[in-house]
Amino acid sequence: MTTTTLVPDLPAGNRRPVRAGRPLTRVSGLGLGVAMVWFSLLVLIPLAAVVVTASEGGWDGFWRTVTNEQTAATIRLTVGTALLVTLVNIVMGTLIAWVLVRDRFFGKRALEVLIDVPFALPTIVAGLVLLSLYGPDSPLGVNIANTRIAVFLAFLFVTLPFIVRTVQPVLAELDQEAEEAAASLGASRFSTFRRIILPSLTPAIAAGAALSFARAVGEYGSLVLLSGNLPMRTEVASVRILSSIENDNPDSAAAVAVVLLAISLAVIVVLDVLQRRVMRRG
Repeated sequence: MTTTTLVPDLPAGNRRPVRAGRPLTRVSGLGLGVAMVWFSLLVLIPLAAVVVTASEGGWDGFWRTVTNEQTAATIRLTVGTALLVTLVNIVMGTLIAWVLVRDRFFGKRALEVLIDVPFALPTIVAGLVLLSLYGPDSPLGVNIANTRIAVFLAFLFVTLPFIVRTVQPVLAELDQEAEEAAASLGASRFSTFRRIILPSLTPAIAAGAALSFARAVGEYGSLVLLSGNLPMRTEVASVRILSSIENDNPDSAAAVAVVLLAISLAVIVVLDVLQRRVMRRG
């Protein structure tokens, strides 16, 4: 709860309300302290340790690692494919969420359950399933093993639920009276979606997109069997990091991890800025 106060040193005509928050109580302060300690142990300290490890070889060593031809190829493949998968998920995830919320059809509950399968399924099992369906012995006659399409497909599989599950509850809570009023005033369905529905869904879409991108960038298990991890072709950054650790080169592994961290943070910031602009224009 907040209170509204007035700035005392300004003339009455120029006074403006100031939002003042209530001070922390002992209980809330203790809760904040515990939360920050827990967050530091799980996130901040490990991330700081990775950055420190990456810097042990100096800037020259860091730069040589990330600009190495094989390492650079893995980063380009991982980030590029993750971005493409995120764009696909933004469209298809929102569409699936719309169908689940606004339509009634036979098998809807079964579809609700199946969407969450990538959450519960071990990623190595997902790779085995994809290899069985799209590998050399594919019953469909489609063999994409050891290709970049396999990387794209694996990323799609493991990131499918994120945008669906972030958009679905927000869409379900939207008041449809505003849509009906816009339709009665002659607005097209596209205009109604763009001006009324999309601004409300944008924060959820952005949150799901950030989760989707982060999951794709760090994916490993579903790629082991399907992509073949071929250097300069289908090797992703997570495999490159593991290879560096196995070769007793933690500095190189940490350097690649720091690059991925920086890219992920940049993507999250960009998504946040875009969602704010869309909401203002809506």
